Amino acid sequence: MENQNEKTIPVQPENAKKNIFSRLNLKPGTIKTGLAVLLLLGLLGGSYYWYTISQRIYTDKAEIYAPLIALGPEQPGILREILVKNGEKISAFQTVARLEGGEFVVAKTDGIVVSMDDEIGKLFSPGMAIVTMVKPDDLRLIAHVAEDKGLSSIRVGQKVIFEVDAFDSKEFYGEVEEIAQSSDQSSVVFSISDKREEKNFSIKIKYTGYPELLDGMSAKAWIYK
Repeated sequence: MENQNEKTIPVQPENAKKNIFSRLNLKPGTIKTGLAVLLLLGLLGGSYYWYTISQRIYTDKAEIYAPLIALGPEQPGILREILVKNGEKISAFQTVARLEGGEFVVAKTDGIVVSMDDEIGKLFSPGMAIVTMVKPDDLRLIAHVAEDKGLSSIRVGQKVIFEVDAFDSKEFYGEVEEIAQSSDQSSVVFSISDKREEKNFSIKIKYTGYPELLDGMSAKAWIYK
């Protein structure tokens, strides 16, 4: 009588011992060809990546900027009323502030208010800004490029892709409008390797159609050669 405690171990079929390539019925020549194709695709992908990198200049030192326009009194006067708010769009000849004695501060051009000194009762002299504004048409991306990081390859008219920190990875487009003829003020740093001075130069980049971009926003840019 057979022992009931004994278990019969099933015999594995012969083809179960074959490797995965045999199961797929792949011939050695086919395998070698596939590996060669994968290697070639990897080399092509790597070459394309390095070519793309070599065709652009990158900087993470950039910001949206426009010249500030200060609005203040023509004669000394005490501030009595502010008639605009931060971020407000104003028109040319719009009154922005009233001073004691009936003097008014008026904008000479369209713009956007970016700051104000709203201390009522304060004495303002000519040249002191009560309201500060910028013209939207003057907004530019200013990218700072080190002199040894591709500056010599930058030309007016080159295309630029940039990302603004406030909008994550959204891409914006522009082109090089102007290259500074002198280095940025207070931009001198020293190379760790030889302690030589490294200077940054400002690249002015023009763009259109992005009203969401505001003065002072930080950005990073890729300038295409």
